Parts: sequence; C-alpha cells; structure tokens
Amino acid sequence: MYQSTVRKTLLSLIFIVITVIILLPYILKNLGLHPDYEGNTFDLSGKKALIIATSHGVLNYPGESSGKPSGLASSELTAPYFEFIDANISVDIASIKGGEIPVDPQTTSYFVRSSSDKRFYKDAEAVNKLNNSININEIDFSVYDIVFLAGGWGAAYDLGFSDTLAAGISKAYYSGSIIGAICHGPLGLINSKDKNGNILIAGRKMTGVTDKQVKELNITMTPLHPEEELKKAGALFEAKTKFLDQFAYHVVVDDEKRFVTGQNQNSGHETAQRIMKIIEESS
Repeated sequence: MYQSTVRKTLLSLIFIVITVIILLPYILKNLGLHPDYEGNTFDLSGKKALIIATSHGVLNYPGESSGKPSGLASSELTAPYFEFIDANISVDIASIKGGEIPVDPQTTSYFVRSSSDKRFYKDAEAVNKLNNSININEIDFSVYDIVFLAGGWGAAYDLGFSDTLAAGISKAYYSGSIIGAICHGPLGLINSKDKNGNILIAGRKMTGVTDKQVKELNITMTPLHPEEELKKAGALFEAKTKFLDQFAYHVVVDDEKRFVTGQNQNSGHETAQRIMKIIEESS
C-alpha cells in the first residue's frame, strides 16, 4: 500500500514538472516576453542595414577574466534581422572585435527563445554572418541606411567604450542613417558627438533597459547601465514598467526621427518596424 502511494505521488510530481516545462514558454509569453507584433509590409529594396553586437561573452566584474557565459541577447539581433530581410534590405552583421559573436545561452534556451531565434538558427546564411561578423574597424558607416545596435549583457562591457563605434555613429548620423538601438545597445550612443563636439543624443527622447530591470535580475556588476548612462549623456529617458520590467515594453522615436530605441528584448520587432516606416515616409 505504501509503495503504491509513493509511486502515485512520484508520477503526479513528474506529470506536474513536465506540464510546467511544456507550458512555461507560453506563460512567459502571456506575461509579456517576446510579444507578437503584426507590423506593416515594406519593400525597401536597395537599402542597406548594419546590425552591431557585442564581442564580450562573459558576465563578470570589471577586471575579472572568468565568469558566467553571456553576450548578445539573441532576439535583439534576430528580430530586427528578419524584419529588415523580409523588407528586402541587405543586412550586414558586425561586432566590436569581429568574428564569432558570443550569444548568451540563456536567451536561446527552450523557455525564452523567440520565433525569430528559431528561424535564425535554421538559416545557414544568417548563422554564417553571426559567426563571421565584420570588425567595426573595417566598416564605412556612411554607406548604411540603418545602423542598429543590439543589446545583451555583453554590450555593457564594450559598446560604450568603443571610440570606433562612437565615431561611426556620428558618421552614420551625418550621412543620413536612421539609428536604432535596443536594451543595452543604446550604450553605444553615449559618446557620439555632433560637429560642435557636443554629445549627439543630448536632449533626445530615448529608452533602454531600466535600472529596475537590472536590479530585479540581480545583474548589477556590469560596468555600465543604460538608464543611468543615457541620463548622464543628457538623453530624455523614458520607459514603461510592470511588476517585473523584463516583461515591460516600450519604443521611442526622437523628435527628429533619427534615433529609434527599444526598452528591452520585447521591443525588437517594433523598433525595426518604426525605423522602416521612417525610411518609407522620407523616400
């Protein structure tokens, strides 16, 4: 009798665990992770986009060489990538050091991977671009209609410290590019200057991952935090909030319609869509 009860209890626990595993991605989606976004259809043939990502693949305290694997938040590259590709835009992928871009393994796990992630890693050409990214030192930023900075925890270690990226963003701006950034990606904008030597994003409405989300996830060791650094740079920071900010969602276009920023991993599709709408309306 006792063994039978134990067996039934174990089977019940196994059933509950399997059910939770199966349902968790749907639960997270309903809470706000990777929301569906039905955007417009664009044909921007002849346009070129550059997506830039981190080269830093370890979550550690500044000065440490080892730590938890991290890097690019996958959907923050894959979502805009296919938005642009589906609009017949030619897309290049670059990184701070070039070569293989480290992808945070948590962002491609069964529980949190997005539909664009699933599509991306089945696309040989896309994966090849990710594994053989262009070094930004070899990039002529002025030839791109769109420059998009993907995020992820790795971006907190290198995007905001790259003089090449800062200069490239300024060059892209003055050549007429629309500049997008998401989550930690806006850190790549904080040191770009205008022709008078002033910070380019000062006085512009922008968003990025919030201090609240950083604290909620208990990942405070990174050297730069987007909300804090954007405010220091003079940007007019705004964001949405939820019981957990990782389920929040917000996209901001500056008044000049030259910078489009997304708050976190949930904003990739709309950020790209808003960029393409600006280009279409200006053509």
